[in-house]
Amino acid sequence: MQALIGLLRTMRPKQWTKNFFIYAGLVFDGQLFIPESFARVTISFVLLCLAASAVYVVNDLADIERDRQHPKKKYRPLPSGQLPVGLALAAAIALPLIAVGGALLYSPRYAGILIIYIALHILYSLRLKHIVLIDILTITAGYVLRVAGGAVVIDVARFSPWLYTCMALLALFLAIGKRRQELLTLGDNAGNARPIFRQYNLPLLDDMLRMVTTSILIAYILYLIEAPSILLAGNNASLLTVPFVMYGIFRYLYLIHVRGEGSAPDEVLLRDRPLQLAVVLWGLSFIIILYGPALLTRLAEARL
Repeated sequence: MQALIGLLRTMRPKQWTKNFFIYAGLVFDGQLFIPESFARVTISFVLLCLAASAVYVVNDLADIERDRQHPKKKYRPLPSGQLPVGLALAAAIALPLIAVGGALLYSPRYAGILIIYIALHILYSLRLKHIVLIDILTITAGYVLRVAGGAVVIDVARFSPWLYTCMALLALFLAIGKRRQELLTLGDNAGNARPIFRQYNLPLLDDMLRMVTTSILIAYILYLIEAPSILLAGNNASLLTVPFVMYGIFRYLYLIHVRGEGSAPDEVLLRDRPLQLAVVLWGLSFIIILYGPALLTRLAEARL
């Protein structure tokens, strides 16, 4: 029983929040309330979680010795001995087979994306995470593949390329933020826990974070102006969502620079209430603006 609990922990269910990127195509193409499309993307989300978990297992297998030197990661199931290596190897083989096999039943293109996603992240675990800057860009590519996966399982008609840009920049923001906080938390022991940290320092990561922050805001505004689905809604009210995005980014920067928060952005999101509120308000306002006119039209037609 302890081994199975250890396997579940190694699969990192908390990290599955990143996979919600797969819903981007569904939401921003105006198909959120189409049951068939929602079901296909939700099934794809579950399969993506299995694929991502396989990558986490492979990553922990590859890093088992280094993790034993890490002040926090040494308590993970594999380095601590809670999860037997044999069971972890079996899961690393079974999970990708289930994910890709399930995707082949309804979308060969999505199965191909899952294969690329798994291969890229295994390559990351074995080699790419040891190459400065390439490690961050590889993580970003994984997020873009999540978005692409959600777009290929449904027939998107009004999907703007600017959305890929926004999602890629947001992913880059998360990756740089995570590197910065890990480096800050580990301190002088950073290079021993992960050799790649010898190639980074706080000034470099802070400069990168500032550049990406600015780029996110510019790309998001351009998306709101150019996106076909928003233009179809017939108004510019979507620009009202910009303050929520600005607040969310500024709130995270406040937490790391003023409050000394030492967690990665996705972990901060799970426990910081103001940040959660900003995300919820942004999501609700965007959905109301994007879907509101069509819903009102349907209600009016139903009354007639």
